[in-house]
Formats: sequence, C-alpha cells, structure tokens
Amino acid sequence: METEIQLESLTGAAIETALLSLARLRIEVFYAFPYLYDGDMAYEASYLRVLGEARDNIIVVARRGEELIGCATGSALDGHHNSFAAPLQAHGIDPAACFYCGESVLLPGYRGRGIGHAFFDHREAHARARGYRYSCFCAVIGPEDHPMRPADYSPLDEFWQKRGYRKLDGAVATFSWKDIGETTETAKPMQVWLRELS
Repeated sequence: METEIQLESLTGAAIETALLSLARLRIEVFYAFPYLYDGDMAYEASYLRVLGEARDNIIVVARRGEELIGCATGSALDGHHNSFAAPLQAHGIDPAACFYCGESVLLPGYRGRGIGHAFFDHREAHARARGYRYSCFCAVIGPEDHPMRPADYSPLDEFWQKRGYRKLDGAVATFSWKDIGETTETAKPMQVWLRELS
C-alpha cells in the first residue's frame, strides 16, 4: 500500500527545519523549463535566508513517509520581495495588503494529485488569518521559441485561473538568476498574478 502524503505548515522559527530540503528541491525542480535555473547551495542559502527572516512567513511541506517531496512558501510582500512591489503600486494596489506566494516545488512523480491546490489552500488560509486583502505571485515568462522548451510543455495559467488568480495587465517585474549554460545571472521577466481573498 502506498504511503500517504502528509502536509504540514511551518511558520516562524520552525521554517529553519525545512530550508535545506527546500533548497535541494528548488535546484532540482527549477532546472526544468521555464525556469532553467542552474542553482547552487550558496545562492540558495542567501535567497532562503531572506525567507527565513520575512514577516508572516510560511513553508508548507509535503512528505511521503520520511521523504520531503514538495514545498510551497509565502510571506509578506513588503520587505521580502520589494522588486515585485512596483508593478502592484502602478495598479493602485498597496503592497502591504498583499501576501506573496513564493515557489511551489513538487517532484514530477507527485503532480496531478491535488497537492498544488493544497499548497495554495494552506498559504491563502495563513494570509487571511493575518488580515491580508490580496494574494499574489510572480511567474516567469518563458519564451515560446526557446530551444529548451519541451514540445509538450503546458503553462499553469488554467490552474491559476481556477484558483481565482488573474494576470495584472502590464504588471511585469524582474528577478535574476543564472540559467543553464550561462556564466552570470541575468534578469528574467516575471508576470504578476493577483486574487482578492474573501
């Protein structure tokens, strides 16, 4: 019989217990298109230190037995992802009212089982409990003609729309990382998605 998948929300100091596993998952999952992230643990340590110190932070972890198979993160937008605040402000939205859903990383063999929805459920409940009006995230805009784009690649737009998110027209932020085959980090365009929490 298959071991049941368990989800748990970690906040505050408890987040530290999952950061190393999250770093490894990020490197593995984001290696694929559209991120093509050529990650290393030094970069991850710096990136995740910010999450560990962010206000209202959360990591939702998914485990199958002792194996950690997925993680999803979130925190206050202001003070953590300042580069993502300007596109929201340009649309008249106060970044302080926005909870930022960061990465959702899940090993390929466990996709299509509702875990992605559960990741959002946990983070949105966390945001509502802390009085946020909006939930938002940014998704990389992968070039349609990129030579590493798989022929069967399917964007997650429909999934996000079913969750109540919508693209903010013209709201594009940038974030830098090193791509596969690159020697230095380059800025990538990131589309802002937003939903109002009821």
